[in-house]
Amino acid sequence: MSVKDKAIELLKDFKGDSYLFGLGVLDGVGMVAASYGKKALVVSNTTYLKPVCDQVVASLKAAGVELAGDRIVPDAAPNAPREDVYRIETYILQFQPDVVISIGGGSAIDACKAAITLATQGENSPEIEDYFGTGLVTASVEKTGKKMLPHIAVQTSASSGAQLTKYSNVTDPVKGQKKLIVDESVIPTNPVFDYKVTTSMPLGLTIDGALDGIAHCLEVFYGANDSNFGQLSDIMETALRLILEYTPRVIKDPANEEAREAIGMATDLGGYAIMVGGTNGAHLTSFSLVDVTSHGRACGIMNPYYAVFFAPAVEKQLNLVGSVLKEYGYIKEDLTALSGRELGLVVAEGLRAFSRAISCPTTLGELDLFTDGHIERALDAAKNPQLKMKLQNMPVPLTAEMVDEYMAPILQAAKSGDFSVIKSFQA
Repeated sequence: MSVKDKAIELLKDFKGDSYLFGLGVLDGVGMVAASYGKKALVVSNTTYLKPVCDQVVASLKAAGVELAGDRIVPDAAPNAPREDVYRIETYILQFQPDVVISIGGGSAIDACKAAITLATQGENSPEIEDYFGTGLVTASVEKTGKKMLPHIAVQTSASSGAQLTKYSNVTDPVKGQKKLIVDESVIPTNPVFDYKVTTSMPLGLTIDGALDGIAHCLEVFYGANDSNFGQLSDIMETALRLILEYTPRVIKDPANEEAREAIGMATDLGGYAIMVGGTNGAHLTSFSLVDVTSHGRACGIMNPYYAVFFAPAVEKQLNLVGSVLKEYGYIKEDLTALSGRELGLVVAEGLRAFSRAISCPTTLGELDLFTDGHIERALDAAKNPQLKMKLQNMPVPLTAEMVDEYMAPILQAAKSGDFSVIKSFQA
């Protein structure tokens, strides 16, 4: 079985018939929307995504579905600022659609997840802050008896897998801090991804997405247990092979549909991974870097340093990751002779070698706007109870009281590139 065929098999195992994915599937959105009613609120960018939006609107018209409010609602800015969440909520409340259709990348989809939450659960609390954390939306649905609106999430970027997941990232742009809703109730009812549309996306966005896809699979794989190790091994190895094989091809030929499809499937597998388990260190740190780099690049920078920290607890995982990196030429050493921290160092260097190969930074110090204040912000965020699931998801679990002792050296290492300053955890 080819690696692409394996990816298709895994995605069908994950979502069954509810997921409309592949090359040329966009025209199917109208019929999906018609199954919910006659009025759809479409949330989309109308500049660079206009051709995609126009195709979706045409499919709605063909299926007898009208635009709620007779307009396209502007989508969210990068990182889903909470002001955009409240704005989209207002459109939902004003025009009372039967279904919401979000068109865009992770920020657009996440903003709609949060806006639907506020629009349907407002009598419980109209404040987005009250839904950050785990399971709080479901608790509200049970309390209010108000169902979430159907949500057709049309992904346009190979990145977060947001169309598939229970996560909604929302940012407070004043504080420069991202927070997270984790809840089964925000999973879009109907995900859609026509990989062909990614050929019109900026190349940098695709590279960011590839790094985010690696981060999702890698971080969840680190936390694998006896019951899900085999499942997560398949997901991680398939996604990593697709990204290592096809990201360089996309860089050479951005219009290559075969490569775009492969990276799209890889990032979808990242979405699958984070529905099996949770991300941890690199994602937690990335939430405090929203004003200096993209999410994918933040995770790409941080994961090698967390690999060194986690290494004694994840030798089995690192051997598999390292073997794939070695196969693609990013590691030269004999992994069979390595264990513990030494193994982590070699795999970390392999991850950094891939980032360099696709012209991405490998240290925080390379980011123009990065300051030591970002380290302090990240340490403070790690102590926030609303984000404690990221600490708990680590294969070396930390408490808020341990953050300064162990996480601060990881961040200092990521600033300079010096792995030696990372402390080994002492249980």
